[in-house]
Amino acid sequence: MYEKLLKTVTNLGSPRILLVGDFMLDVYIYGDALRISPEAPVPVLKVKEVSHACGGAASVAINLLTLGAKVTCIGTIGCDDNAKILKKLLSDKGADIDSLIETPNKPTITKQRLVGLAQHRHRQQLMRIDTECTDLLSNDICEKAKDTFTKVLNNCDIVCLQDYNKSMLTPNLCKYFIDAARQAGKKLLIDPAFNIDYTKYMGATLITPNRKETSAAVGFEVIDNATAEKAAKILCEDLKLDAVVITLDKEGAYLHCDEKSELIPTRIRKVYDVTGAGDMVLAALAVTIAAECDYETSVQICNIAGGIEVEKFGVAPVSVYEIVNEIIAENHGASGKIRTIDSITQELNWHRNQGRKIVFTNGCFDIIHPGHVEYLSFCKKQGDVVVLGLNSDSSVKQLKGPERPVNNQHDRAAVLAGLESIDYIVIFDELDPLNTIKKVKPNILVKGKDWEDKGVIGGEFVKENGGKVIFAPLVEGKSSTATIEKLKSIKDSDK
Repeated sequence: MYEKLLKTVTNLGSPRILLVGDFMLDVYIYGDALRISPEAPVPVLKVKEVSHACGGAASVAINLLTLGAKVTCIGTIGCDDNAKILKKLLSDKGADIDSLIETPNKPTITKQRLVGLAQHRHRQQLMRIDTECTDLLSNDICEKAKDTFTKVLNNCDIVCLQDYNKSMLTPNLCKYFIDAARQAGKKLLIDPAFNIDYTKYMGATLITPNRKETSAAVGFEVIDNATAEKAAKILCEDLKLDAVVITLDKEGAYLHCDEKSELIPTRIRKVYDVTGAGDMVLAALAVTIAAECDYETSVQICNIAGGIEVEKFGVAPVSVYEIVNEIIAENHGASGKIRTIDSITQELNWHRNQGRKIVFTNGCFDIIHPGHVEYLSFCKKQGDVVVLGLNSDSSVKQLKGPERPVNNQHDRAAVLAGLESIDYIVIFDELDPLNTIKKVKPNILVKGKDWEDKGVIGGEFVKENGGKVIFAPLVEGKSSTATIEKLKSIKDSDK
């Protein structure tokens, strides 16, 4: 599953997403909260900085763009300065905002957050001030939204509706969008609003309610797997959906579709701010499903993306780079470093595409000593990712004699995996590492200084491909052979 997730995330492409919903502007007013007001028992905020970010459906748009998608936005904004700020934020990131509809009688939905910093500790939200008007849209605006949706629908791969109950996604408009998408053969995903009546989502492909929203919609509390399963089945059957994904906070997400009905867990996070987590889940599901992922894989990736999101402050997009790093980290403990060469080539290609320098070195590393530790630390300083080629037991015997190695290849690899300086360990059977080097394609090949006049195997290949060979200084008096000889002499003296 690890390799499948990695392959999926690194091959998302640039799907075209049609996004409809409640577009909002988030305003963050940061300041020092160092005293209590003499007028009332409230903190006084001394403003230091004001920043703007995309909220609501606009947050989904930014998340989609960050994941590499192309996004067309349909929604309403006011004829005000906040609308100008919001449009600039979206267009600067590459969103198509030509289909955003101005509403003269309604302001741009804006959420102002007052954020205090006390005694140099982390930021803490003190208050939120909302500016909005949720009156029904005029018939003219509704018809304009329908016409715009119809015109751009065929140019998209998938449709997303982000509903915050702010008047854009009325039952009438939802029905129109869902029916049109079905007729065009487009999948339509919905992040629903908190509501006891979900009939307006009838016929969608998939919805992603959270625990609270699900409980309200089905009329009973979702508290465990059994109630999540029951709720998901009800929603799926009553609304004629292909799938339901109920997000369950630290527990993960419950997926129900034709193929399966099960909880897909996630790892427990240190939650800093849940703002925007639902937006991130919708975006991750959209790009993965557009890339023809199965639902289970899509949910696993959205678990990761949503988990990264809640560890950030405010609405902060999550990149493919962060998701890949998380996938690698989750599956890359000490034992996870010991890999076959074929299993790491894709990861190395990804590191290479990110501009990271790949370092390769090799050896027997029979009895680990301080010289080895310093040598591998030197390797790490030469680049970003260190791949260690470790001689197998059979190749060590051929190189060192029938009494070697003292420690078998599994023990040697396990000890080396505990060193932070090593990212990957590949065991090879050949007498030399040339074939391994050709597959790793390192930017830098490191050998000890004692190899400087001997000719380094693989050195020519690395140089021909734009890399270089670097010689590490030796630590005097430290070697596996010397250690073994010392042990032998101690044993002989005890006889």
